[in-house]
Amino acid sequence: MGPFRADLLKDKTVLVTGGATGLGRAMAEGFAELGARIALAGRREEKLREAEAALSAAGCDVYVHSCDVRDPDAIFALADALDSRFGGIDVLVNNAAGNFISPTERLSHRAVDAVLNIVLHGTFYTTLEFGKRWIEAGRSGTMLNIVTTYAESGSAFVVPSAAAKAGVLAMTRSLAVEWARHGIRQVAIAPGPFPTEGAWSRIVPTEELAQGIIDRIPLKRVGNKEELAHLAAFLISDYAGYLNGECVTIDGGEWLQGAGQFNNLLDVTQDQWDMLAMLTKQSKK
Repeated sequence: MGPFRADLLKDKTVLVTGGATGLGRAMAEGFAELGARIALAGRREEKLREAEAALSAAGCDVYVHSCDVRDPDAIFALADALDSRFGGIDVLVNNAAGNFISPTERLSHRAVDAVLNIVLHGTFYTTLEFGKRWIEAGRSGTMLNIVTTYAESGSAFVVPSAAAKAGVLAMTRSLAVEWARHGIRQVAIAPGPFPTEGAWSRIVPTEELAQGIIDRIPLKRVGNKEELAHLAAFLISDYAGYLNGECVTIDGGEWLQGAGQFNNLLDVTQDQWDMLAMLTKQSKK
């Protein structure tokens, strides 16, 4: 896949939660091309079977399991099934998520729970289940958490998601220290705008909103799934073995565009710059 050796992930078993569709499936397909055995977990059986068929047709050793990450018992059953099928896993990719845009004052506690239960609790539950098994077995492993750029900055209108992803990022950095002694490595990716059929349509429901997002990205485009898959493949590979607790942002410079106090000056014309320079010289006199 892309710049990598075809056997980059050979002999690794990778579990991707929320892996039947969108970026989860794109990452899984990329890992499979690099020799990994793939396990996919998700709530929609039909989508899981579609992904299984596609990966199997490409020659991948793949296993799918219907699982709701909000349910610790379901995760326990998933882990048992993977122990039986593959003898355990080497990499956990916490990708399952849920999000929508809304003024915060319009949210009910159920709406808040809908996001936190998947993103924060679900990620914590899977991390605990597989982490405990690795530690008990004396087995090393890598956990890759998919967060977001606003996990650090926060963002209006997606407050439950921002809070949940911030918690996941804190967990990533905390366990990077605590579990390193067990040979368990933690990494994260903070993607910017990557259009997918499901999540993108919920968060960016109109073309006008989509164009507004593109306009504020310095590279003036959204990301493509292969770019994310390439980054994820490197981070879970042995070549990234000294990366621990790090979160890599891949967003075309979007968050930096918003972070710089004077970045809006990109819209200033040359004539306006000339006028500003003259005013600055006058003020020095």
